[in-house]
Amino acid sequence: MINYDNKVFFPLSNSENGEVDLEMHFIYKQTGNIVTSTYSGGRIKSGHLIAIVDEQGKLDMRYHQVNDKGEITTGICKSTPEQLPNGKLRMHEKWQWTSGDQSFGESLLEEK
Repeated sequence: MINYDNKVFFPLSNSENGEVDLEMHFIYKQTGNIVTSTYSGGRIKSGHLIAIVDEQGKLDMRYHQVNDKGEITTGICKSTPEQLPNGKLRMHEKWQWTSGDQSFGESLLEEK
């Protein structure tokens, strides 16, 4: 199992219908197989995620956040790690809003 504790991730790309932008960063914490993160920046005033990590390092997460319009938005995300040649992780994310239009999207995050 990958240990995500204290890893910092920055977005590389996001679907147009997403609220995460390239100004943000995520600091992950892990206890056992539970991963959490608090995040903000850009269009997000405050956000939180919680995930379960499996033996291959894949994350099954739920997130909620308050955007710059004062709206609470929520979603689900499946994140698959790729180990880069430099040993860092790149996360391939497929997500769906569970609020609003229920649309789907994809994001790429990379470990600092």
